[in-house]
Amino acid sequence: MDTIRHIEKYLSNIGTIADTIDKDAIVKTVDILTETKEKKGRLFVLGVGGGASGASHAVSDFRKISGIEAYAPTDNVSELTARVNDEGWDSVFVNWLKVSNLTKNDCIFVLSVGGGNRERNISTNLVFALQFAKEVGTRILGVIGRDGGYTASVADAAIIIPTISNEAITPYTESFQAVICHLLVSHPRLKSFEMKWESINK
Repeated sequence: MDTIRHIEKYLSNIGTIADTIDKDAIVKTVDILTETKEKKGRLFVLGVGGGASGASHAVSDFRKISGIEAYAPTDNVSELTARVNDEGWDSVFVNWLKVSNLTKNDCIFVLSVGGGNRERNISTNLVFALQFAKEVGTRILGVIGRDGGYTASVADAAIIIPTISNEAITPYTESFQAVICHLLVSHPRLKSFEMKWESINK
């Protein structure tokens, strides 16, 4: 495939995903985040790989724009690597959440391409963290790809990015994780503070 055809196909698929994504799941996500904010609960954003980068960005925006107390375990590299070294990868998130005294007023937000799958030994740290969240009664949200994996099966609201191309599941999912997170923090029900450039233009 030549360069221009690849560009056109990629961007065309972006439009198709935007048109077909489940809007009701986004509405439910807004509802749950609003309830979490009203109860002064905390938002814990979990992701690995590209999802970890997305989690860091999301935490910044949820705190600065939406005024929600938010954290990403992967932002603390020292604790993360110490836990992986001493306790193992599987328990790295669940043990972090236990120390954070996760409560039913808090909310877990997963950014993952596959959503975790214990049987296939993929992102099992997400699976164990979500199992613990269910025990506590914490609400679970996710922006995930493919069939949503374990996250979709237990989430209170799961935004699944439609699979348009089996050759590009990861880039489309991670692209739309950023799109959805920005949609959420700028939503009128969640936005508490003006963003810099928007405030300058007023």
